[in-house]
Amino acid sequence: MTKQVDVAILGGGTGGYIAAIAAAQAGKSVAVIEREKLGGTCLHRGCIPSKALLRSAEIYRQAGEAASFGVEIEGMRLNFDRVQARKQKVVDQLHNGVQFLMKKYNIEVIRGVGRIMGPSIFSPKSGSVAVECEDGEAITVVPNYVIIATGSRPRKLQGLPVDHPSIVTTDEALEWDELPKRVAILGGGVIGVEWASMLIDFGVEVTVIESASHLIPQEDKDVSTELQRQLAKRGVRIHTDAIVESEKVQLDSDTGEVRLQITAKGQAVDITADKLLVCIGRQANIENIGLENAGIEYSNGRITVNEYMQTNESHIYAIGDVIGGLQLAHAASAEGILAVRHLCGEAQYTIDSHRIPRCIYTSPETASIGWTEKEAVEAGYSIKTSKVPFKAIGKAIVQGDTSGFVKIIANSSTNDLLGVHIVGPHATELIGEAAVAQWLDATPWEVGEVIHPHPSLSEIMGEAMLAVDGRALNL
Repeated sequence: MTKQVDVAILGGGTGGYIAAIAAAQAGKSVAVIEREKLGGTCLHRGCIPSKALLRSAEIYRQAGEAASFGVEIEGMRLNFDRVQARKQKVVDQLHNGVQFLMKKYNIEVIRGVGRIMGPSIFSPKSGSVAVECEDGEAITVVPNYVIIATGSRPRKLQGLPVDHPSIVTTDEALEWDELPKRVAILGGGVIGVEWASMLIDFGVEVTVIESASHLIPQEDKDVSTELQRQLAKRGVRIHTDAIVESEKVQLDSDTGEVRLQITAKGQAVDITADKLLVCIGRQANIENIGLENAGIEYSNGRITVNEYMQTNESHIYAIGDVIGGLQLAHAASAEGILAVRHLCGEAQYTIDSHRIPRCIYTSPETASIGWTEKEAVEAGYSIKTSKVPFKAIGKAIVQGDTSGFVKIIANSSTNDLLGVHIVGPHATELIGEAAVAQWLDATPWEVGEVIHPHPSLSEIMGEAMLAVDGRALNL
């Protein structure tokens, strides 16, 4: 069976289905080829289920702290079955929403495994997609344009049997039917610290092992230091500058325990845990999708694209985790929209990665946009900075959470806003103002002049912007 469409999208994750909607809104006929469920990793094995668990963990921790607000709770206990049931309810609701959108915009969803073909009897150019449908039927989709959005999967450490019940990735951990007592987390990046924050709030003993000198090494050092301090304060054991050799990871066949011998800061450390959670990044899904058939270029496990998301085959685009860069759902969505607008012939801006917010949903949350201080200096900027603590903000005191700060980095020569870094309550919501400021090329002075409501956490943005020039009012 052959099917003609304007745009075929290989992968129905966040980037893929958003691109599909954008193409349909532009009047294109669209087919999405997805081997599993619409929504992809973000909806089913990443962003959404993990944030649902984080929210339950936060509520549990806050309930334990309620007495400090004059609210005494007797007999409080954690029902992890209900935690998991709520997580699944959230996922199912959003999955139903995505399916509704596909029907609303008349987007055909083809369930099966798709592979891009080279020139054939179906088309004189590459880009047709052979689909092995889940019902056994074979379909050839012949599009004018293809968008590859096949996403990524958890990266595995060579030599570690992650298919063992005691050595898992987040895919398996999301399906735990009960919480382990002790978890060692291999990797202190975004995923690792989110799971550390979640599990420690659930009452699990947590050890984080990170090869870099500090956690979340891609973020500003001040933010990393503060988050590391806060996690340690809550009981997370943290080993940085750590080396883990797979042959020094042992499984006890009787107890199921995992025993690791690591080297941290030059010292040998023995760790015993019920589960080893491997969080060492993600690997792009570029195998067995037909890149070689179409002559699509890739390197270092990532598809090569230009600033408009085009591959070397100009009618074939790639977006999201398969192209590397910031592996974020909202980045993939923006890339999908850009690809669609470009294939429609619309003159468009390109995406500047420094204008994409980065959020980490730990407690406290962190969020950032733009350059870190180290990056700005290395790029040759002459900078000025400010750092305003949440303890200077009335609403933070009212809420009982004054941890963290907002840090601003500006160009001392031009006063341009170079970076905003937040660690503290509701950081992932506050970063939106900084994103708008960067989009509009606002200076710190201009943002500082905005009238922020009182009392609100947003006041810290105005204070921090004014503080760059020594004009803060509450310090």
